[in-house]
Parts: sequence; structure tokens; C-alpha cells
Amino acid sequence: MPFNASLKTLCTAVAMTAAAMSVAPAAHAGTTAKTKYPIVLVHGFIGFDNVLGIQYFYQIPSALRNEGATVYIASVNPSQTTEFRGEELIQQMKQWAAKDGVKKFNLIGHSHGGPTVRYAAGTVPSMVASVSTMAGTHFGSKVADDILANTTPGGTFDTAATAGLKLISWLTGNKTTSQTDLLTALNALSTPGAAAFNAKFPVGAPTTTCGSGPLTAKIAGNSMNWYSFSGTSVKTNGWDVSDALLAYTADYFKGEANDGLVSRCSSHWGKVIKDNYTWNHLDEINQVLGTIGSGAADPVAFYVQHANRLKWAFL
Repeated sequence: MPFNASLKTLCTAVAMTAAAMSVAPAAHAGTTAKTKYPIVLVHGFIGFDNVLGIQYFYQIPSALRNEGATVYIASVNPSQTTEFRGEELIQQMKQWAAKDGVKKFNLIGHSHGGPTVRYAAGTVPSMVASVSTMAGTHFGSKVADDILANTTPGGTFDTAATAGLKLISWLTGNKTTSQTDLLTALNALSTPGAAAFNAKFPVGAPTTTCGSGPLTAKIAGNSMNWYSFSGTSVKTNGWDVSDALLAYTADYFKGEANDGLVSRCSSHWGKVIKDNYTWNHLDEINQVLGTIGSGAADPVAFYVQHANRLKWAFL
């Protein structure tokens, strides 16, 4: 299957999946995830906050809240530059801070959400306690590089994919739907685009190639903790319709460990806690609809565990 057709199918599948069912909120039960500062979940490329009751971080917000966390879910453009998405995130952070008296946030971003939360940390550091990234596209994605090399601006694929992304944005109620654009996002997700962004926002970078960065680092005198995680599996569940597509895109990495869209090394930023979970790019957020491979770690439990790490880090 040509990659362009694969991406279009993936966009359609995500949109259809999001409309398929709803999730009931869980009742508060514990304090495991009761962090000093609220948690903000930030979605990635082709992502959404909530579509017809389905959350991008599937069943994760309710699990965190059930264990005492205060959780905000960001709604940023699914296909735009890191800076554009970051500005949207900052505006929401300021609104939440004014409404609820919040001083700082624990930011958690998946995929393109990783650089997005780094932008917020670098721009309003006094509002950020920690930056955590799951499969962040910190050094770009070879998949984005390939699409850019094989897509004609304004061509059939570009037009169709952008229309699909705008549909996702519209379904979430995002106010910047008209500015959703496939190639703009892919340039940001490309290897050169990531390098240009990293030159402007270097704090937390690995100190060696494919190595780990600092656990604690300051921006403008504001200290914050930095963590990263990722998976390195692709076909994890035969019943998951997305696995075949991710197995196809994984071939672009030429044997380099990856989750189908992001390589293991590209995900490194700040303290690398674990970079080889048996998850693919969608398993990392408990999608599609929780169809995780047998024997794999529970993604929902992972986020609760990480919230507990954040709880103890900021006593």
C-alpha cells in the first residue's frame, strides 16, 4: 500500500474510532496520583482532546483522577507547527491558572505533543514544574521526511489529508481549524524541522547521541524536571486495525528501533526513564480503544505510576 494512502487511511480510522463510543468518568478512589501541581495531557499529530466522548489518551484522564490527580486536557491544532500548537497550549494554561488559581503544571506530551510542551516550558517557564514526553518527536521522524519528499503541495493527497485533519480539528471544537495544514505540520516533524526547533529550545537535550539528558534543568532561573519514555514494538495485537499501518511505516526506519512513527533515539529528552516498552505509537496512549498486546505493560497504569513519580518529586 502506498504510504500516502496509508496515512489517509490512518487519519480516517482515527476519526471513525473517536466517534465510535463514549467513556464514563471514574469516581475518585485514591491518592496515588495526587500531584502537587495539576497534570496537562497534550496530544500529538492527527490528535484530539475529545471527540464525541472518546479521549485521545484513552481512559487515562479518568484513571488519573480516580487516583487523586487534577487533570487538564489540552486542545491544540492537530496539524500545525510546534510553535503554533505551543501558543495554543500556553493560552489554555493561562486560562486554567486564572480560573483555578494554579501556579504551575506538570506537562505530558505524546508524539508532536512532546516538542509542544517543550515550547511551553521554554516560553512560560515559571508556569511549568515538569516536562514529560512519550515518544516525543524531538529529533524528527523519518516517516515525516518521506511524506515530504513524496507529496506535491496542493496535490490530491495533500488536499485530501488536510481535509481529513480539518475534520478531526472541527470535531474537537478547536478554534483554529481553518489553519490546519498537513505539510506545515510535517515540516515541523521532519528531521530538519526538529533540528531548527531544538536550536531554539535546547534545554533538556541528551548530552550524548541517543543518550539521556538531565533530570533537572533550569530555564530563566526556573527549575523543572524532565522525563522521557517510548515504546519500540509495532505489531502488538492482531485485532488492532492500526497495527498493520504502523508495521508499514516502521519499515522507513531501516531496522532502527521504533514504535511505527518515532524512533527510540528520537524520543530521548531529559531523563530517559524507559525507551523500550512493548508498545507501538498508539499503544502508548492506550489506543485503539485499549487493544494492547498480550503481556504488554498497561498504558493506563503507566500514567498513574508516572503521576506518582511526579507526586514524590514535588513534595
